[in-house]
Amino acid sequence: MAKHRRPNKHKPWIETEYQGIVMENDKTVLLNPPLFAIDKDAPLHYAGEICGFKIHGQGVAFEAVVLDKVTGEGVVQAKAPLDCEEQREHTFTIQAHDCGDDAQKTNIKRSHKAIVHVHVNDVNEFEPVFVEPVYEVTLIEGKIPELIVRVEAVDRDCSPQYSQICFYQILTPNVPFYIDNDGNVRSTEPLSVTHDGPYIFHVTAFDCGKKQAAKDAEIRVEIRPNCIPGWIGWSDRVVYPPSSGPRPLFPQIRLETCGESVWSVEAAVRLQTGHVAKGCDRDNYSERAQRRLCGASEGDVDLLPAPGPLSQWTSELPSIASRDSSRVYVFNGTRAAAVPPSALPSAPLADSFTLSFWMKRGDKMPNALERDEAVICHTLQAENGYAHYALTLHGPRVTFLYWPQLGASRPVKFRWKLEQAWDGEWHHYALSLQFPTVIFYVDGVTYEPALILDSGPFHPPRPSPRLLIAACWNDGQWKETNNITDTTFGTLDSAPDRFLGALLAGVTLRAGSIDSREVLGCLYSCKEGLDFSDFESLGKGMKVHINPSQTLLVLEGDDVENINRAIEHVIYRNALRFATPGARPFQLTTTVKCFSEEACVEVPVVRGVVEVLQPDGPRISLSGERHLARPALDYEGASGVPLFPSLRVTCSITHHLRPHQTPAPTPAPATADQETLSSDSFIHNLESCEILVLGDALDPGKESLLLDLDLLQQKGLHLTNASNILTISGVENIGAYEIVLRDVRYRVEPGAALYERKFRLQCAEMSGRYVSNEFTVEVNVLHSLGSPARPSHLQSGHQFVHSGRRPHHEMGGHRLAEAHRSVVPGAATVIVLVCVAFLVLMVTLGIFRIRSVHRGLDTRKGPELEKEAFWEDSALTIIVNPMETYEQRQGSCEVAGGHEPVNPDLEAAADRRY
Repeated sequence: MAKHRRPNKHKPWIETEYQGIVMENDKTVLLNPPLFAIDKDAPLHYAGEICGFKIHGQGVAFEAVVLDKVTGEGVVQAKAPLDCEEQREHTFTIQAHDCGDDAQKTNIKRSHKAIVHVHVNDVNEFEPVFVEPVYEVTLIEGKIPELIVRVEAVDRDCSPQYSQICFYQILTPNVPFYIDNDGNVRSTEPLSVTHDGPYIFHVTAFDCGKKQAAKDAEIRVEIRPNCIPGWIGWSDRVVYPPSSGPRPLFPQIRLETCGESVWSVEAAVRLQTGHVAKGCDRDNYSERAQRRLCGASEGDVDLLPAPGPLSQWTSELPSIASRDSSRVYVFNGTRAAAVPPSALPSAPLADSFTLSFWMKRGDKMPNALERDEAVICHTLQAENGYAHYALTLHGPRVTFLYWPQLGASRPVKFRWKLEQAWDGEWHHYALSLQFPTVIFYVDGVTYEPALILDSGPFHPPRPSPRLLIAACWNDGQWKETNNITDTTFGTLDSAPDRFLGALLAGVTLRAGSIDSREVLGCLYSCKEGLDFSDFESLGKGMKVHINPSQTLLVLEGDDVENINRAIEHVIYRNALRFATPGARPFQLTTTVKCFSEEACVEVPVVRGVVEVLQPDGPRISLSGERHLARPALDYEGASGVPLFPSLRVTCSITHHLRPHQTPAPTPAPATADQETLSSDSFIHNLESCEILVLGDALDPGKESLLLDLDLLQQKGLHLTNASNILTISGVENIGAYEIVLRDVRYRVEPGAALYERKFRLQCAEMSGRYVSNEFTVEVNVLHSLGSPARPSHLQSGHQFVHSGRRPHHEMGGHRLAEAHRSVVPGAATVIVLVCVAFLVLMVTLGIFRIRSVHRGLDTRKGPELEKEAFWEDSALTIIVNPMETYEQRQGSCEVAGGHEPVNPDLEAAADRRY
C-alpha cells in the first residue's frame, strides 16, 4: 500500500487579511472573514488536513486553535483577559500548515502569512470621577453672574461611549442653582447675604453608559456684601504748602479687587501742569534773568520781543498772558513775523549758531498733518555768499534743512520724529549748529537725528538776507498776502507759505554753541512733578517708570499688596520757595488683569487736585532818609547829591503761626493785631528797581540823574532809561542793589532856579510778582532871595520806559503837570512871593515912619538921622526859609492882602539886620 501513496504536493491557503473584535470580558476573537485554511491535497489523509495555525509577532497576546482538521476551521483567542484602557488595537500575522506526508509530519507545507487586526471593545467598567471634590466660589450680593462655577468629571473607560460625561445633576433639593450638561453652574435668582452661611449643595455626573459617579462633588457658594472694585482711602484734594518738601498723594490708599484672582496690576499717576506757565512751575524770573542765574552764555537775541519803538514787527501779532510773566504769541496758520536784519546778532551766524524757543503744538492745530509748517526760515550773509536754513514740522516729524552756500553745494537735512512736537503740551527746544554737527535738545534731553544727504530737487531761495518766523517764503511764485507786514525788506517779491499753527514764546538766536546739559537743566527743568520716595522697599516683581517731565509715573506689579505699599510712596514735590499757587489736577488710572490675561476688574479712575497754597511772599522794605535839604552849591557840584545816601533794603517773610508753634525772633516787635504772625528775615535777590520822577519831567539843560555805569556793570546790572523812569534790572542780591542805588545822584546846573523835586523808588522781584513799598524822597534846593531867579523846567536827559506798576494818575502828561503845580511852586509863583515879601517890608517901614512922626520928628538927634540915611542907602538881603511850605506862603499872601499882623520872622530879621 505504501507504494500507492500520493505525495504532499500543495500548500494550505488562507485569506490575506482579517478584521477581528474581542470584548474586554471575553477571550474569543470574532474574525471577518472566519478563519479557514484550504489544502488542495484533500481528501488525502495528512497531506490534505490542517494541523495548526501559527501566530507571528513579539509579545502577541493571542493564539490560534484548529477546530476541524478536515475543514481547516480555526479560531483566534486571547491568552489572557484584555484591557481596552491599556491597548485598544492589536495587529499580528497568522500562518496555517498541513499535517505533512505521514503521522510523523514529514514534508509539512505552510501557507502564506495573513495580517490580522483585532479591536478590543470597551466595557463600561469605570464610573465618572470629579476633578475637584470641593468647589468654593465667592459672589457679590444682589447680582446674577453669568457663570458661578464649572465642575468637571472624567471617566477612565477607553471608548467614547463610556468615557464621555453625558450630563450632570444637582442632588441637593431646593437650591437656587441649576447645572447644564457641560457642568456650568448658574443661579436662578439674586443671592442674598442674609442666607444662613454659604450655599452648600452636591452634584453628580453620568457617563454615556448611564453609569453614575461613585462620589459626588460639593459646591460652596459664599455671598459677600455688594463690592465695587476700586481704590479706597484716598482724598480728592491734597493741600501743599509751599516749601513743605515732598508730599505723598495717596498715604492710606488700597486697591479693592472684590476677591478676583489678579495676574497683574498697572497703576498710572498723571499730573496736569500745562496750565501753570509753560508746562509746569518754574522760576518766575524773566528769560534773561534766568539765563544769568543759571550761568548761561550771553548774547541771545529775542526774535519775538515785546512790541516797542525798536520792535515793530511784533506789534500786530496776537498774544496771550502767561503766568510766568513771559509773552506768548499765537500763530494760527495764517500769520507770520518778518524780523529785520538789524535785530539779529552781530556775530557771524552762517555755520555756528544756537536757536532756542518754547512751543505748544497739538494735532488739532490747522494742517498739522496735511503739509509742512515752518518754525523759522532764514537766509543770511556768509563769507563766500549766502547760507540758508529752515526748521519745519510735519505732524510729529521735525526737519532741519541747512544750505551752507547757495548755488555751490546741496542742502543737508536732519530729521527727528518726536511725539512732543504735537502732543499739545509746552516743550522747550534748543538746536545748535556747529557744522557739520547738529545737536537738538527737547526739554534738556538730546535726540539723535537721521541724516539725509540728498533729499531730491530743491529750489534755492533768493540770495538776500531775510528771516521769517512761523512761515517760509516760496520764491517760485508770488501771491498777494496781508498776513505779513515787512517794513524792513520792502515789498516781498515771493509768497510766504508753510504757515505755523502753534504757540511760540522765548524765540532767541545766538552765535556760538549750545549751553551745557547742566545749564539747560537749570533753565528749563520743571521745579515740580511726581516722584517715588522709596525704591528700596519695592516688592518683588515691582517696576516704576517716570517720564522725563515727571508728569507721569507708572507702577507695575503682579501682587495687589505690593501695589498698595508702593503707591503710598508716590509723592508730589515742588522745589520753588515761592511756588505758583493754584490747583494741579491729577488722576490715577488702573488696569487689572486676571489669569486669562484680560481686564477682568474695571477700576474707576481716581481724580483729584494738588492745591498749592499761596506762599508767604517776601516783604521787600525800603527805608532811609526821605527829605534832602542842601544848599544849591551842593547840587551844582560835579558829582551832585546822592538821592538815597542812607537807603536800606530788607526782605522778610511774614507767615501765620499755628497754635503750637513758637514765634521766631522778629526784627520789630509785633503789634496787637499781629499776634499770630511771625516775620523772618532772610537774604534774597532783587530783579529790578525803578526811580520815578514825580511831577514834570527832568529838564536836560538844568538837571540830571547821575549813575556810575562802571559800577553798574561790575554788579551785573543793566540800566534802562525812559520818560520819567530810570530802571535798574538784573537778578542780584540786595547788597549789590543798595550799593548801586546809594550811588544815584541828583545834579542841578549852576544858575538853575530849582527849588523842589520828588523821586519815588520801588523795587520788585520775580518779574514783578513781589513789589516793595513806595519810597519817596523830597529834594529841596536852598537858595538866597538875592540870587537871580530863573524858570524851573524839569526834563530827563534819558529816554525811559514806563513801568507797568506806575499809578494811573501819573501816566498822562497833563495830569503829571497839574499834580506838580498843585504842590511845588513854579518860577512865576516864586517871583510873586518875593514881591510880596518886599511889599510886606515896605508896609512895615511905612508904619515905622508914621510912628516916628507922631513922636515928633523935629526932636530927632543927628545920629538917628545918619542911621536912617544908612538904612536907606544899604542893599537889602533877606534869607527865605527853604522849609517853608507852599501853604504857608499862600498864608503870607493873605496876610499881605489883608490887614493882619506882619510875619514875625521877617520883622525879627529886619531888626537884626538894621
